[in-house]
This record gives sequence, structure tokens and C-alpha cells, in this order.
Amino acid sequence: MNLEQLNSFSVEQATHTFMQCCTSSTWVNSMVKARPFVDERAIANQADLAWQELTEPDYMEAFEGHPKIGDVSSLRAKYANTKELAGNEQGLVKEANEDVLQVLSQGNADYEEKFGFIFIVCATGKSAKQMSDLLQARLPNNKAQELINAAEEQRKIFQLRIDKALAEG
Repeated sequence: MNLEQLNSFSVEQATHTFMQCCTSSTWVNSMVKARPFVDERAIANQADLAWQELTEPDYMEAFEGHPKIGDVSSLRAKYANTKELAGNEQGLVKEANEDVLQVLSQGNADYEEKFGFIFIVCATGKSAKQMSDLLQARLPNNKAQELINAAEEQRKIFQLRIDKALAEG
């Protein structure tokens, strides 16, 4: 898809495209309504602006669109709506040894129990060990700080997905 195609998409097509980047319906609606975009920088700026205007329930909705790190079956089954652009984001996790995956899985369970949402990290280019280390470093935080951290990671993820979608044109 290129910029011209994105701008000319129907509301349904544009909604589907942006939903691949982030599953917050408020964010998606904001992006669809902001069209047409003059250039790719305008898309990135609008994406960040729309993200900053969201509330905690909107963030939680976006977080729900992610598989648990290290849970490959969850990636296939539960989150099919983002798999087009998320397919390779956990590639290095899939290559990890079983011990690291078990630690990562347990850490994610501990994280979700403590904060009420799954561990969100921009996983692109990170090994399972690196993600496990990041998770362990963030576990001592309080919920307010983790919501900020997770929201920033989600922002990085949707920016990468927007870039990827436009590069496929």
C-alpha cells in the first residue's frame, strides 16, 4: 500500500489497515478520520497525536490486541486481526531455547497478575533473553509507571507497523 492508496481507501479498508497497526478503536477512528495525509511524516505525527489523546481503557484495548510474549499459539489463534503486520515481531522469541521461554512465560504471568495487562514490548530485533531481562527489570515498577512504559512500547510498535504497511506498496 502507498500513501495515495491509503488516502483513497474506503472507511472499511482504512479501518482494517489501521487496526493492523493498533487495536484501539478510538485510535483507529482518529486515524481514519484524519485522512488524507500529505506525506508519511503526517501519518506518523497524527498517529502519535491520536495516541496521546487516549485514556487508560483505550490503552488497555490496544494491549489486548497483542499476544503474550513467548506464547506463539496465542499469536496464531487469538490475535489473527494483527497477524498481517505482526507476523515477524516475535521471530527471535520463536528461536529461543525452552528454558528461556519458560522464564519469559512465567515472567509474563507474574507481570499480568501484578498489572492487569500483558507485558508490552517492541520485540523487533530483541532476543527472548533480552525481552526476559526487560520484563524482569520492569516487574518492580508500579502500575502507573508500567502503563506509561507499555503505552510507549505500543507507540513504537504501531509506528513500525505503519512504516511496514506503507513499505509494502
